[in-house]
Amino acid sequence: MPKTMKGPGIFLAQFAGDHAPFDTLPNIARWAAGHGYKGIQIPSWDKRLFDLKKASESAAYCEEVKGICRDAGVEITELSTHLIGQLVAVHPAYDMPFDGFAPESVHGNPKARQEWAVDHMLHAAKASRNLGLDVSVSFSGALAFPYLYPWPQRPEGLIEEAFTELARRWKPILDAYEDAGVDVAFELHPGEDIFDGATFEMFLDKLGGHKRCAINYDPSHFLLQQLDYLAFIDLYHERISAFHVKDAEFNPDGRQGVYSGYQPWVKRAGRFRSLGDGQVDFTGIFSKLAQYGYDSWAVLEWECALKDPEQGAAEGAPFIEHHIIRVTEKAFDDFAAGKRDRSSLRAMLGIG
Repeated sequence: MPKTMKGPGIFLAQFAGDHAPFDTLPNIARWAAGHGYKGIQIPSWDKRLFDLKKASESAAYCEEVKGICRDAGVEITELSTHLIGQLVAVHPAYDMPFDGFAPESVHGNPKARQEWAVDHMLHAAKASRNLGLDVSVSFSGALAFPYLYPWPQRPEGLIEEAFTELARRWKPILDAYEDAGVDVAFELHPGEDIFDGATFEMFLDKLGGHKRCAINYDPSHFLLQQLDYLAFIDLYHERISAFHVKDAEFNPDGRQGVYSGYQPWVKRAGRFRSLGDGQVDFTGIFSKLAQYGYDSWAVLEWECALKDPEQGAAEGAPFIEHHIIRVTEKAFDDFAAGKRDRSSLRAMLGIG
């Protein structure tokens, strides 16, 4: 049977807040449904919306969460563990800023912070299973990223050692996700050691091709790297388990290019935009994903240097809805089909 992707969905992380309708799961779920979204991607670390540890231990709580979503008119697309996965591997250069992703009890203690992250990644595997989900979205963390540019010259073996260690940390986590029947779809993102196809292959190779190591496809990060994001789908479609629909633009000039000169987001050559305001070829992307039978969710991740988030959310659902391709169940030229028995085929070839 032909496969059609689901959507539109929306990632709630950029919208959750302390004031209604963004302060509780029932409120924000109704808000999302009111904008036309059919699914919500839940940031698992945000206790205003979700209790990750409780979800890992209680099937009854997960039924309650699903009921809240169902009553609002949405379903859960995936649990996001981006900020948790980030802490599985942190280079010391980033210790202070990334402490903010973890509870105060582990601040200033990288070992305890990593243990906390691993523990909560395992909670997310069980919670996903209790919710009936088969994909979770995350970050990989990074040990090598400060050495992205090869100056000073990198010592031989440095990057290989970083990926060996990254895989060593993730292998038992991915094994737990295998036990739960859940993929970890990594968002390939600057600041992570896996940020493009080459680094994903390095990571996957170190993991021995682990079945649960997947990709959360987000073309915005590829456009800002000037990577061919359509060819990426040709290469890695079998590993794409999730899809963030996010736009971006890259406008280099005589002052700045890919690195964007330490400028704030509004002044960067490369910046994220609301759907339809940037340069990403979403017609091409949705066509490629339909071609390869992608049937999971299309989820808006709203980030924009200019537009108000409420406007971005309101415009996002119809944009995604318009681009989703309902995959055909028959060929367009079926009306002209002739006989298909073997004798007629041989006659057409002159060998009857």
